Amino acid sequence: MNTKSHFTFNRQQRSGILLLLLFIISLLCIYWFVDFSEEDIFNTSSTEIVSIQQELDSLRNVEVENRKPKIYPFNPNFITDYKGYVLGMSNEEIDRLLKYRSEDKWINSSTDFKKVTGVSDSLLNELSPYFKFPDWVTNPKPNNDLKKYKSEKGFVERSFAQKSDLNSATAEQLEQISGIGEALSKRIIAYREKLGGFSDDIQLYNVYGLSPSVVQRTLNIFTVKSPKTISKININSASASDISTIPGISFEMAKKIWEYRTLREKIDNIEELDKIEGMTQRKLQLIQLYLSIE
Repeated sequence: MNTKSHFTFNRQQRSGILLLLLFIISLLCIYWFVDFSEEDIFNTSSTEIVSIQQELDSLRNVEVENRKPKIYPFNPNFITDYKGYVLGMSNEEIDRLLKYRSEDKWINSSTDFKKVTGVSDSLLNELSPYFKFPDWVTNPKPNNDLKKYKSEKGFVERSFAQKSDLNSATAEQLEQISGIGEALSKRIIAYREKLGGFSDDIQLYNVYGLSPSVVQRTLNIFTVKSPKTISKININSASASDISTIPGISFEMAKKIWEYRTLREKIDNIEELDKIEGMTQRKLQLIQLYLSIE
């Protein structure tokens, strides 16, 4: 076999082979000695980029804080299951509070709240600044002023056990109260029948013709011991017409409540409603009997 012919090149072929070798060698040199890496034109450590990143992080943190449920001043005696959950309380802590309140006992301080619920110190420190108690709790009359207190109200407060059930009081018994005659006693009973029974003492203020002082004297003798159960309305889905069905709440006030809820999309605490024009503390207490947050 003649292999010599495969390795025999003419002058033109030898020149082509030489040029090919030179080209390959040139490519190898370029590959080894030339830096093809591109300079990173987007320097994330530059002052401008760091400043922008910090601003974005700040805006993100503000948005996160804005999305968190806001806490408004509230009376811890009226915490519901949902409210307790939002505040960070456990089911056991909420149940202990509701059981305590079902016995007609009241929480009058942060110490009482911790003792009843058993919440941690950290959660108590977070919630206690928002506790809002009635004036007679936060500014109690001194014991040595009992005589003056009696002269102002005209009576010494009776305990719950000493009072009779307002839901079973007769017209004759009601007429024993100074300021209540035959007409008012019948009106109280008629209003009680309209409600199907009182659910709370606060409802007595809705009886037309009863002055606050007469109501106070009445509630020193009678109190609601067999409250009627109320089917509460979810304020976050209720219409103005639904809210106006609450006894003692006019359609105008119901519309204001509905508009307040609509503008804020959702209400997290019934006590937010005290910001509404014309809303009194007594109306707010009444509303809390009929509205819930879900």
